[in-house]
Amino acid sequence: MNIKELSLQKHYEWRGKIEVISRAQINTREDLSLAYTPGVAEPCLEIQKDVDKSYELTRRNNLVAVITDGTAVLGLGDIGPEAGMPVMEGKCALFKTFADIDAFPLCIRSKSVEEIVRTVYLISGSFGGINLEDISAPRCFEIEKRLKEICDIPVFHDDQHGTAIVVAAALINALKVVEKNIGEVKVVINGAGSAGCAIGRHLMSVGVKNLVMVDRFGIISRDDDALTDAHKEIANVTNENLLHGTLSDALVGADVFIGVSVGNIVNEDMIKSMAKDAIVFPMANPTPEIMPDLALSAGARIVGTGRSDFPNQINNVLAFPGIFRGALDSRASTINDEMKIAASYALASYIPDEQINEENIIPSALDKNVAKAVAKAVYDEAKKTGVSRI
Repeated sequence: MNIKELSLQKHYEWRGKIEVISRAQINTREDLSLAYTPGVAEPCLEIQKDVDKSYELTRRNNLVAVITDGTAVLGLGDIGPEAGMPVMEGKCALFKTFADIDAFPLCIRSKSVEEIVRTVYLISGSFGGINLEDISAPRCFEIEKRLKEICDIPVFHDDQHGTAIVVAAALINALKVVEKNIGEVKVVINGAGSAGCAIGRHLMSVGVKNLVMVDRFGIISRDDDALTDAHKEIANVTNENLLHGTLSDALVGADVFIGVSVGNIVNEDMIKSMAKDAIVFPMANPTPEIMPDLALSAGARIVGTGRSDFPNQINNVLAFPGIFRGALDSRASTINDEMKIAASYALASYIPDEQINEENIIPSALDKNVAKAVAKAVYDEAKKTGVSRI
């Protein structure tokens, strides 16, 4: 069987990848009285007097809601909330495996921004954090923005920020190999959806100055009257030279290519047109924008993809478990830009400089100690920036 057939068989066997385990043993009448009535009234009354006690007297301190509407699941598109459940369960399993965080999948039967925001807000008191997942653009931007305004717990859209944090870490280390300055390189991002826009903004926050965004209609420029609101926002801070044209035009002389779009849209000639020692991150899954062997033969110095069967896998699991671990441990009210930047540098510095090379610019996605390093950096930054509540 191939991986898809085997995965389907295993899902039939698992009948779900997560389960609820009781932390309280209930074997005697006294156990029952302590965990439930009448004893349970006491912690209820404590929380009534001080809602922050919910973090000490319930599992809220270690519980994250993983929420989708099923509109942008993997590369499958709008397949519905129930069909997105296997992915959400998988995300919850990763939270537990890599950061010992309990996470619960919630798939919402609505495409209304108003309904989704209201639903998440109304249940937010049961959780320590909200992880938004696989919600299509541009609604995902508005949903996250509004939830961050009204919720008093961290709200994090992993497709945006998790991806951006790992890409930035990989780029920081790749630039060490090619000996280029982050403030001087030309970066081209193809794909201006939720991930692409977030990557662009985050890269600028870590020092990139010359950034060009491209979507299926071509280079995004602020003098284009047909831009969406989301694209207007990113256009106002990118493409300072007001370039126009196609992806091929954008890549001429570029030092870095980052793809979060579709497979096989970059050819060898386009790579050859880039600057010497080009860094290429074609991250479309399962088929990258260009296969690594072709990019390397065309002159790319470093290649990273989203796949596990090539070196330099750029995988969100390197970011979100540690980010939420640090946010929960600090009881942060939000995950701010400073915490995201700290996470990128923690990821990058996890590999000692002397071990960084063309095929080792990012830690292994299976290294469970990565989350601890990221969590510490996020925790420290939460304290430093005043969003920690302990």
